[in-house]
Amino acid sequence: MKTLTAEERIIFPLDLPTMEEAVDYVRLLKDHVGVFKVGLELFVACGPDVIRAIKMEAPECKVFLDMKFHDIPQTVKRAQRAASRLGVDFITVHCDEGRGLLDAAVQEAGEVAVLGVTVLTSLSKEDLLSMGIAPELADPADLVLHRAHLAHLAGLRGVVCSGLEARSVKERFGRDFLVVTPGIRPREGRVAGDDQKRVVTPYDAVTNGADYIVVGRPIRDARNPREAASAVAREIERAAALSDA
Repeated sequence: MKTLTAEERIIFPLDLPTMEEAVDYVRLLKDHVGVFKVGLELFVACGPDVIRAIKMEAPECKVFLDMKFHDIPQTVKRAQRAASRLGVDFITVHCDEGRGLLDAAVQEAGEVAVLGVTVLTSLSKEDLLSMGIAPELADPADLVLHRAHLAHLAGLRGVVCSGLEARSVKERFGRDFLVVTPGIRPREGRVAGDDQKRVVTPYDAVTNGADYIVVGRPIRDARNPREAASAVAREIERAAALSDA
């Protein structure tokens, strides 16, 4: 994998209800982040048109379609085929349905990097136990490694996991197996109404091995989103310098 700049490693989620708002943020941040993520809210509201709008406004940036596909293998296979035709760079699928789903997604990936969602950063050990996860896998660190193993066997390009598990994933599956880390929070300040439980700072995520970090509310809700994105990039640079030393 080529060496990424600090800005290229920042994924900004366009968690917005309208095309107009999404394009405004793309225009504002296209020189400060490397990837724009389209999730459920925006894609349901706007459909494939929003992908085309992002690519037109920011042709140098990558597009991440975060649909977290989760269905029977044939349905996922067809959805993956349709998504790949949109020209996006990353697509997500859930790992908890096992190899059948993961194999199906890879079969239709083409040039798109398929990432396996391991354990959502909003879930704790207590949440996993209440969902019926076996006690021996209810520690998020153990379950992430188990699901990352399935993703690796299926040929996915990487996984989505918290920064708390990034180091163990890299150590187990190698540098070329991508780690994308959400749940990023600045060391200073809080996020109102935060639903994330397993969080790390940008610096800690990159130090632990994350290739990309997803930074939403700390940038979007800042008084100056560009300055907030630049502050994140500086943390990434500091962490990367330490890793290279």
